[in-house]
Amino acid sequence: MESTNALIPHLFRTEYRKIVSVLVKTFGFDQIEIAEDIASETFLAAAQTWGLEGPLETPVAWLYHVAKNKSKTLLQRDKLFRSKISPDLQSEAAAAFDAAGAFDAAAIETEIDLSPQSIADSQLQMMFAICHPSIPRESQIGLSLRILCGFGIEEIADAFLTNKETINKRLFRAREKLREEKVDISMPAAAEIDGRLETVLTTIYLLFNEGYYSESQNNILRKDLCLEAMRLCNMLVNHPPTDKPQVNALLALMCFHASRFEARMNSHGEIVLYDDQDETLWNSELIAQGVHFSNRAAQGNSLSKYHLEAMIAYWSTKKVDTPEKWEHILQLYNRLLQIEYSPVAALNRTFALAKANGKQAAIIEAEKLQLVHNPYYFALLGELYTGTAPETAREYFRRALELAKTPADQQSMRRKMDGA
Repeated sequence: MESTNALIPHLFRTEYRKIVSVLVKTFGFDQIEIAEDIASETFLAAAQTWGLEGPLETPVAWLYHVAKNKSKTLLQRDKLFRSKISPDLQSEAAAAFDAAGAFDAAAIETEIDLSPQSIADSQLQMMFAICHPSIPRESQIGLSLRILCGFGIEEIADAFLTNKETINKRLFRAREKLREEKVDISMPAAAEIDGRLETVLTTIYLLFNEGYYSESQNNILRKDLCLEAMRLCNMLVNHPPTDKPQVNALLALMCFHASRFEARMNSHGEIVLYDDQDETLWNSELIAQGVHFSNRAAQGNSLSKYHLEAMIAYWSTKKVDTPEKWEHILQLYNRLLQIEYSPVAALNRTFALAKANGKQAAIIEAEKLQLVHNPYYFALLGELYTGTAPETAREYFRRALELAKTPADQQSMRRKMDGA
């Protein structure tokens, strides 16, 4: 059996989010902080009890039991206050009590249901509520990490390369906005699914990118962000009303990208370019899963940006270096940029262009982009000029070095300058 020191952090990551989702579904967004407090107190009780007695045979059931009891106690106290104390208060004080967010009568009488089906339903409904268009995307990601993924404030701050105070303020404003908008925690009607689903997919996509393209030095955190995004997308795939082609395409995209995760960074924390990656480190199981979800995504007549990005990522799992392969990828990027222009996609297209049509053609296209605040733009130009114009290559690597945000990237650019 796992030790208490190892078990509690693991269960916090997997069960905290479930407890919070069910409690917020039961209490409403007005009581989100209370729901988080109950979940946190449940784990504190586990640390205190298991620290003395050791973990039980069924620790998850114990956590759910304690969370239910703490919730019932709180609801009973609220009911008592309403029936015995609140009527005796002056009207102004009573109004202040109600404004502070007392539980509504329906919540007080509701049984806390922590069954697997209730947990799954609550998390899906919470996903759509958090991804409400009234709050900024960075707040949607932050709330998703906190409520749906069980990340601590410090971990979220690390993911965004900021401090805990900034994250706390961001989450507070997001919660307040959801209260003001009286956002309902429920699945949208069938006619509204597609419209709301796009925002949910965008949030999951950005969450994955926070991990996959993270500049954090915490390698475990980077992987966790990607895995959490994939878990949320899996929930949508496993729910028939949201099992749409674009959802499967996004999950395929993430599987293909995640398959190369171990090969993208060396032991010094530096990004390893595609040509230099060790193919034996690629995860064949994830590649097979990506193919499976790609086949599911092919049903229907819709073609989303996720379909095109998934196909690009699929070709990237083929280590053959032929003009035909890169021509396929180039044409996919052309279609992608027609559907939704992105500077990052345009930059990646120039790499495919260099492979398909030669470096000179790629240099002409790359210099048109003028992404002068992006270190990877200058790094790519440095690569394109390496071998033909060493001084120009070194200058571009120097400019990439000036913009690099991590010590590992800075060290990588210094080596590129020396080798140009």
